[in-house]
Amino acid sequence: MTLAQGIARARPRTAAVLALAFVAGCATPPAERRTAEQQKDPYQSFNRKVFAFNDTLDKYALKPAATAYNKVVPSPVRTGVHNFFGNFSDAWSAVNQFLQGKFGNGTEMTMRVLTNSTIGLAGLIDVASHVGLDRRSEDLGLTLGHWGLEPGPYLVLPLFGPSDIRDAVALPADDYVSPALLVNGGWKKVGVDAVGVVDTRAGLLGASQMLDELAFDRYTFLRDAYITRRRSLVYDGDPPPLPGDDEDEGDDGNPDAAPTPAGAASGTQGGLKTGPAPAASAAERGSEAPAPGAVALAGVAPVAQLPASAPAPAPAPVPSGPQPAPLPASAPPLPVPIPGPAPVPPPPASGPASGSVPA
Repeated sequence: MTLAQGIARARPRTAAVLALAFVAGCATPPAERRTAEQQKDPYQSFNRKVFAFNDTLDKYALKPAATAYNKVVPSPVRTGVHNFFGNFSDAWSAVNQFLQGKFGNGTEMTMRVLTNSTIGLAGLIDVASHVGLDRRSEDLGLTLGHWGLEPGPYLVLPLFGPSDIRDAVALPADDYVSPALLVNGGWKKVGVDAVGVVDTRAGLLGASQMLDELAFDRYTFLRDAYITRRRSLVYDGDPPPLPGDDEDEGDDGNPDAAPTPAGAASGTQGGLKTGPAPAASAAERGSEAPAPGAVALAGVAPVAQLPASAPAPAPAPVPSGPQPAPLPASAPPLPVPIPGPAPVPPPPASGPASGSVPA
């Protein structure tokens, strides 16, 4: 059966999804009249109503059924059911790996399906994970994104939950590949799909409880998480930066940024008031600089200024003998000798001084 035949024979509920996505895409307002929030979620009013409907259905139907499923069904049986549904998902992932041109991953996923379908008893036992064939999930929505199709606005689907225009268009094919292909009859297919839904919801009980405890606005949290995760999956975990992410970087992140002005260091930026300008240096004052050879300090006698090339004077030696006791505070200050040339003693007299009286 070809992909086109599979989409044509999809269940009636997926046709409603296609119609809803088509109407939502046609009703998109022009980009120039939309704000950044509206571009991401232009149908927020409608989406919140559908989100409230899904939340009510989950609260009174899906969550109780999943809780009872975990309590009644033994753990080995639940694991086998989960692996059985996962084996069909792995087969569809292998197809999408090849459609994306990832032939190595496609071959690995094909080997995983064959291993679990044979040794793993029709997929009930996940033998492939134990031999190193890890799951690399893909779907048609990711394949369309891989080849450049934009996701479009965010969209909440009844019963299916978070989506976007691209994923909603791909949903019929993604939903078609399931264990329901093995049974005949509409109610049997619905029953098989219902088991898959309950199994999926049972695996999310812990995550939903954490979300209820941490998220202030569950709608916004789930919307942003879905958009971010799908974009990361399209680019295999390494998405390019969005337009505007590399703008308005600081000086540290932009090597071509202009140098910080001198006033920034003194507090002219950030609303801080700056103090008075510092006094000009001696070189800037020019004629007001002191005369060469001396520096005038308040309360200190003039000291001769050494030339720039002269070595620094050695510190005065500290006497090793007993030190005199300090003077009391009331003692008069001692005279400070002014440095100058040492006095030269007079030459000795060659005879008796004139006018002296002989003995």
